[in-house]
Amino acid sequence: MTIPTDAGWPRDHELVVLLDPSGRPIGSAPKATVHTDATPLHLAFSCHLLDDDGRMLVTRRALTKRAWPGVWTNACCGHPAPGEQLEAAVLRRVQQELGAAVVDLELVLPDFAYRAVDANGIVEHERCPVFIGRVAGELQPDPSETIEWQWVEPERLLAGIRATPWAFSPWLVLQAERMPLLAGAA
Repeated sequence: MTIPTDAGWPRDHELVVLLDPSGRPIGSAPKATVHTDATPLHLAFSCHLLDDDGRMLVTRRALTKRAWPGVWTNACCGHPAPGEQLEAAVLRRVQQELGAAVVDLELVLPDFAYRAVDANGIVEHERCPVFIGRVAGELQPDPSETIEWQWVEPERLLAGIRATPWAFSPWLVLQAERMPLLAGAA
């Protein structure tokens, strides 16, 4: 299934915003060609979602994902299109990946950035502001994105990440120690 972006392009034609070392946009490139063994710095985001009981959503990446297939991660990640506001991109991707809406969206780590290399050689190299929001409605995950999900208490998630970091995405491992919600769970 192809889900259109706000620009009307299918996801396999998505553009990502390329950045210079200081984080300024310098152009764009097709997402399908950017994630390689020499991925340039580009703009992304991570979103963590809470339910009404304060539990956090963790999702397991589909086994068909090119990078980090099958690992547990935060609720949703993605890339804003050129000219798209970050908050709008978060709302769009949560709808596409999880079939849900988000309320009370808050930017919690505006300067988060990382570089990680998957076992297959794919590099993630992103400036990746981190958001927390509350899910509104039931989840209806896209199976090409998410194969499992669970709501967990923040302190249990942090304990799991510390005990078995290899089972989680590298960006979640790095974010966990810096996020106010999880840092307070320690």
